[in-house]
Amino acid sequence: MYEFDIQNMTCGHCASTVEKAIKAADPEASATIDLTARIAKVQSKLEPAAINAAIEKAGYPSSFKHI
Repeated sequence: MYEFDIQNMTCGHCASTVEKAIKAADPEASATIDLTARIAKVQSKLEPAAINAAIEKAGYPSSFKHI
């Protein structure tokens, strides 16, 4: 399980966009988005850097947190 701090995620549409970006990078990933805390918890076979890159490509600066 990976956790990412996501900047500029302010609404439901933002959260949906982040989740779609994660799923586009890894269709088998499961993602839980916490809009209030501005974090995404992701279960994926991809490396954290690949997930982070997908989130950032969608327009949301993010950083990986070790949990």
